[in-house]
Amino acid sequence: MTQSTPPTKVSVRIIAALAFVAVTAYVLDQVSKHLVTTRLVEGESVDVVGEFFQLHFVRNPGAAFSLASGTTWIFSIAASAVVVAIVVFARRIRSRAWAIMLGMLLGGTLGNLTDRLTREPSFGQGHVIDFLYFPSLLPAIFNVADIFIVSSMGLLLLLTLLGVNLDGTRTTKASAARDAASDQAADETTAAGPMTDAGADGAPPSTRPTEHP
Repeated sequence: MTQSTPPTKVSVRIIAALAFVAVTAYVLDQVSKHLVTTRLVEGESVDVVGEFFQLHFVRNPGAAFSLASGTTWIFSIAASAVVVAIVVFARRIRSRAWAIMLGMLLGGTLGNLTDRLTREPSFGQGHVIDFLYFPSLLPAIFNVADIFIVSSMGLLLLLTLLGVNLDGTRTTKASAARDAASDQAADETTAAGPMTDAGADGAPPSTRPTEHP
């Protein structure tokens, strides 16, 4: 009778790091949007660093960087799915870097999702507040939540390239090659089947005739 593997304990420190990053990202996003909506008029532009960096208040019905306008409800559903997936997935994380990455993604996603659920014109189709604008660099206007979301994707790519796993270990090319060779050897052994002590004639030892001198 085989014993079941005990469930892996949740890392409280890793969960706390993820939650701290997520809350920080969410608060920064929502506070900045509150300041923009209460102190700027929609469509107004304010030069911060000349014409290089401006605050330009717009309401975005689409995705990050004002893409895919008119499909707000799709992004609301997708964002909700992302939030649920991160919450479920978090218990498996042992890497602080992965916790930071998922925290940024969670906080940014919740920031824009809050706009879609609570702002006009209706629940699930609310317009996201965008206000950060670099005319000479990007044609799109974005917000703090977008920054955290895009940064999390960049960190995800970096962790993947470095081979950093969820448990904090690192997979190198050499270790990956050893694992592949080990798996191949195991497959070949399984395919060959159990070895038997057969004689030259192929008969099992129990059935070979006994030779007398």
